[in-house]
Amino acid sequence: MGNSWFQFQQFRIEQDRCGMKISTDAVLLGALAKHPSPGAILDIGTGTGVIALMLAQRFENSQVSAVELDPDAAGQALENFQNSPFSSRLSLWEGKFQEFHSDGLFDLIVSNPPYFTDHLRPKDQQRKLALHTDDLTFQELVEGVDQLLAVEGQFWVILPLSEMEKLIWFFDPFGIFPFASIQIQDRPGKNPHRVICGFQRRKDSVKEEFISLKDEKGGFSPTYRKLISGFLLGY
Repeated sequence: MGNSWFQFQQFRIEQDRCGMKISTDAVLLGALAKHPSPGAILDIGTGTGVIALMLAQRFENSQVSAVELDPDAAGQALENFQNSPFSSRLSLWEGKFQEFHSDGLFDLIVSNPPYFTDHLRPKDQQRKLALHTDDLTFQELVEGVDQLLAVEGQFWVILPLSEMEKLIWFFDPFGIFPFASIQIQDRPGKNPHRVICGFQRRKDSVKEEFISLKDEKGGFSPTYRKLISGFLLGY
């Protein structure tokens, strides 16, 4: 997915000014994050804007807000919003999530956050912002979600398993707990490489699910095909 643009069925993503291009992680979160009836949605670290756009497509009665720190990515995400059929329901705030304020709370908050905390820093500043937690620590993410999440709201996030365990630990003192865990594996029999978790303000048993991206022959699995149906061209 290294093109300067990526065409979806209902919208187009320009991404030449973004440090991180469209990824399978983003598409998965955009397809799987849910809430019974979200009126207000927030996308933290929107990047290209793809997750916000997918959620605007899925939830026709929602207003979607997005936050992005990097000026180039923010500008491009805003253009992607404005050129989409959902432009009237999308808004973007450029700056640090730690400084973001809202007059109301959000029913659904999503994030595909930075998570490389102990790796060598990339030379490219945009990729550094997108990949590393220097500019948004898990503690800051959790504090912000706690302030912005409605009582019956849900927070959905995608991370590697080891990082998700850390995030769950950070959320616990705030009374925000996981209720859904979707583990993503490349194909059946492989160890999961990502997990998508849904969090809420009450403690319930965690519903676990496994999704394989590919089948035994290496093609997209029926489950993944169903997820991207209505979004990616050809599905």
